[in-house]
Amino acid sequence: MSEFDRVIKGGTIATASDTFSADIGIKDGRVAALGENLSGDDVIDATGKLVLPGGIDAHVHIDQPKKGGIAMADDFRSGTRSAAAGGTTTIMPFACQYRGESLRQVVEDYHKKADGKAVVDYAFHLIIADANEQVMGQELPALIEDGYTSFKIYMTYPDLKLNDRECLEIFSLARRTGAMTMVHAENADCIEWMTEQLLMAGKTGPKYHAVSRPPVVEKEATHRAISLAEFLDVPILIVHVSSAEAMEQIAIARQKGLRIYGETCPQYLFLTADDLELDDEFEGAKYICSPPPRDKANQEKIWQGLANSTFDVLASDHAPYSFDGPDGKKVVGEDAPFNKIPNGVPGIETRLPLLFSGGVSEGRISLQKFVALTATNPAKLYGLHPRKGTIAIGSDADIAIWDPEKKVTITNENLHHNVDYTPYEGIECTGWPVTVLSRGDVVVQDCEVVASEGRGQFLRCDKPDPARPGMGTL
Repeated sequence: MSEFDRVIKGGTIATASDTFSADIGIKDGRVAALGENLSGDDVIDATGKLVLPGGIDAHVHIDQPKKGGIAMADDFRSGTRSAAAGGTTTIMPFACQYRGESLRQVVEDYHKKADGKAVVDYAFHLIIADANEQVMGQELPALIEDGYTSFKIYMTYPDLKLNDRECLEIFSLARRTGAMTMVHAENADCIEWMTEQLLMAGKTGPKYHAVSRPPVVEKEATHRAISLAEFLDVPILIVHVSSAEAMEQIAIARQKGLRIYGETCPQYLFLTADDLELDDEFEGAKYICSPPPRDKANQEKIWQGLANSTFDVLASDHAPYSFDGPDGKKVVGEDAPFNKIPNGVPGIETRLPLLFSGGVSEGRISLQKFVALTATNPAKLYGLHPRKGTIAIGSDADIAIWDPEKKVTITNENLHHNVDYTPYEGIECTGWPVTVLSRGDVVVQDCEVVASEGRGQFLRCDKPDPARPGMGTL
């Protein structure tokens, strides 16, 4: 009997800090050895391939309850199959609380959605929309101790937004408990005022979504969130940063020594506001997300932010609303004003190939930076490292084997999500994951998903260490 259950041989291994050649010996779902001439019961030949840590998509929305008849197209079955096909072996969706709801009950309900369906591992962030005495005094501190160590708050959206006082209460609790707060930073009052002006002027098409949320509203809210965090000396992460102006606020804060982290998404690297304005006007609804895509010049600034470590994380913000179904983008009809169209774009499967192709293959970022942004940094920020996010002895054998020369043109029919479109239709990628392992099990083989549903495990997160060396420019 061989010493290892499985061995990956002949590939070039890359982590966030190193690139080297070695065999990987896997035993009981973990990396047991890195060396030469290892033998195992099953051998995977990775000659000519890159062997990378499986991706961690730390910002996805899957089967998340919505109001007004809206439904997400992906459940944990289709969402995790799609993640695995794109080289992602851990996802972090949101257990979303609305006002009046018990946070503990929300978490229990979300577990029921995932049980028996996920094909890769998952952890939960929380969304806090009701910072009442019961939540702040009992439920949230207890959940943090139970391994739900990160939560998201909103500075916009009527059903979710918190005021500055409530943000301070959340930040203060995070400081006391060692949790990580994620912030959706847009100025709600500015957006609501501008939306009213546009609607009164009859400017209702999808393209006006971007007009209603110009970069300055993201810049102001980002500055305000950072100021509140500075006031309490607490780390925060600004999610889905879309504009150079907001990115600059993060860079300025870091120059002051503040522990401020940044996340951006592929939609801000590959889409622009022009995509919201198509010949068939409502087609632009496919590209509505918040914050909205900006212009080409802004895209380049965001790429620079990835390269210079202003951003720590590249997540998908996967929000799977179908276009043609009655409960997705057209929930109130094709004549719906832009403010009634569900916000969000799908991207859980295309996140890594897009970044690899546009970043590594085109020379914008290094291979090590790719691994840091998509696996190692989110694992550190959200308390999953070193179990996840790296290839090291003792870590879970979550591994994606990439063919760096493989060319794939993205088409929706070839993706595994349950959404009826992709905003990245027709983009050719150079580099694609061909074999993917989750805890040593092959879940994708020759680009085909072979995993059985229900094998994915829930992950309790440790309290993150935001002062950990190697995070961003701190």
